[in-house]
Amino acid sequence: MSTTVLSSPRYQDYDFGPEHPFSPVRLEMLMDLFEELGASLNAVEPPVATRDDVLSVHAEAFVDQVEAAGAGTPQTGMSRYGLGTADVPIFDGMDAAARTLVGGTLHGARLLARGEAERVLQLGGGLHHAQEQLASGFCVYNDLSVAIQHLRDAGRRVAYLDIDVHHGDGVQALHYDDPDVLTISLHESGRYLFPGTGTVHEIGEGAGEGTSLNVPLEPFTESDSFIDVFERVVPYAIENFVPEVMVVQCGADAHFSDPLADLLLTTHAYETVFRRIFDLADTHCQGRLMLTLGGGYQMDATVRTWALLTLLATGRDLPEKLPESWIQRWEKRLEDDLTPTLHDPSDRVFDVPRHDTIYKQNERVSKRVLELLAPLWY
Repeated sequence: MSTTVLSSPRYQDYDFGPEHPFSPVRLEMLMDLFEELGASLNAVEPPVATRDDVLSVHAEAFVDQVEAAGAGTPQTGMSRYGLGTADVPIFDGMDAAARTLVGGTLHGARLLARGEAERVLQLGGGLHHAQEQLASGFCVYNDLSVAIQHLRDAGRRVAYLDIDVHHGDGVQALHYDDPDVLTISLHESGRYLFPGTGTVHEIGEGAGEGTSLNVPLEPFTESDSFIDVFERVVPYAIENFVPEVMVVQCGADAHFSDPLADLLLTTHAYETVFRRIFDLADTHCQGRLMLTLGGGYQMDATVRTWALLTLLATGRDLPEKLPESWIQRWEKRLEDDLTPTLHDPSDRVFDVPRHDTIYKQNERVSKRVLELLAPLWY
C-alpha cells in the first residue's frame, strides 16, 4: 500500500505564540527527525484552501471575523465566535495559516476521491473542535470536516475515527444529521475534560441518528483497557456502516506523559492501534484512508508517536534508537531530557489502584454504546 505524505513549511505559521501548548515546534522536531534518520518522505506540498473551501462547512460571518482578526482589525463581538480567548488567541495571518492546514487535509480528500492516492498521511491538521461559527480548543477552521464534506460531495460514504484524548465535538456537530458520515470518538470522559461533551447518548439526529458513536473513558485508563474498548466498538461499527473511505484524527495526547489529560497510553499501544486502523481500512475501504495529526502537548512523546505513525504508514522499519545528534540538539533547545528510543521503555508500569474498576467501567460503557446503536442498524 503506497502512502502519499502531505506537508508544508507553512504549516508552522499556525502559531499562537511561544507560551501556547499547540506549538508548531512539534512539526519542526518531527521533520528534523526524519532528515536526521535519512528517511526522505517525498512529501507533497498541497495548495492552500480557498475562502470558498472553508465556507463549505463554516458560516461566512465567522470567516469574516477570522479574516479581520488575522489582519489586525478585530471586530466587535469576536469573542462570541471563540476568537481572542486563551485557547484561540488571535495572531497575524491567522486566516491564511488556518487555510493552509485546511488545504492539506482537503487536498488529501481530493486525491482519495479521484483515486489518485491509496492512503494519505497529512502531517498537520486534525483541528477537530472548530464548529460552524466557533473557534474552539486551539482550532480555528475544521480541516477534517472540510475534507469530509468534499468526500461526501464526491459521493463517498465516510467513517471518521478520532483517537485524540479530547472528544471530536466539532466534526460530530458538523455532520450530526448526515447518514453517510459515521463519527467515532474514543476520548477521556467529558465529565473531567474539555470540551465536556461526547456522552454515549450523543448518537446523531434526524437522518443521521445512529451514526455518531462516543466512548467516554475513565481518567487513568491504561493501554489494555483502551485497546479492549477499541476492539469492541470500532471494527463492529466500521463493518456495519460499510464506509468507502476512512478519515482518522491521530492526536497523541492520550499518552501517559501528556500534561493536559489523564489517559495512560504508551507508544506500544499507539502502534497496536495504528496497525489496526490500517487493517480496517484495507479490509473495508480498499485501503482508502486519510490520517491527520491533532493534539499532543508533551514534545517528546508527541513527536515519537507521530514518528511511529509516519514510519508505519510509509512501510519503513522502526529504529530502536533515535539519532544521538538529534537528541542532543533538541535537548539543548528544549532544555529538557528526551527519550533516546522510538518507543517508551517496555518496563513502564503504572501504579493505578483502581485499574480493575476502570477497566470494567470502560467495558460497560463500550457495551452500552453498542446496545444503543445496534437496534438502529438493523
